[in-house]
Amino acid sequence: MSIIAVRIDGRLIHGQVANLWTTKLDISRIMVVDDEVSENAIEKSGLKLATPAGVKLSVLPIAKAATNILAGKYDSQRLLIIARKPDRLLKLVELGVPIKEINVGNMSQSEYSKAITKSINVLEKDIEDFKKLDAAGVKLVSQMVPSDRSEDFMSLLK
Repeated sequence: MSIIAVRIDGRLIHGQVANLWTTKLDISRIMVVDDEVSENAIEKSGLKLATPAGVKLSVLPIAKAATNILAGKYDSQRLLIIARKPDRLLKLVELGVPIKEINVGNMSQSEYSKAITKSINVLEKDIEDFKKLDAAGVKLVSQMVPSDRSEDFMSLLK
């Protein structure tokens, strides 16, 4: 299996992901998993521009991402999966994608969100999804950049 890392980040591809994580983990492909983004040509163009030179990009709906991963399409590559919200990753796990660990990065504040850290804000639905991921045996950590200490996300959520 070629999944090197999985990250939740509301900004998808930006400086931390494009420069720090991609370099540190020697990523050869970034996969954005999101049904809406995969249908949005403007957003996809922006993601292409933000992707580092020499790194491939896939922007896929959830079901297609699962099919491709399970078919071994990326087995020769070092894959970083990114999603905006935990529900996308929960769906991948439910479809059989073997995700062992998720790094919860930036989740933007909204009118109904609750702050967990200064950069992670969750809705009630997100909390439910995190609990389901945890129950499915997925380790949840929080680590903004590679030089930060990794923290157990479920203990932050309490």
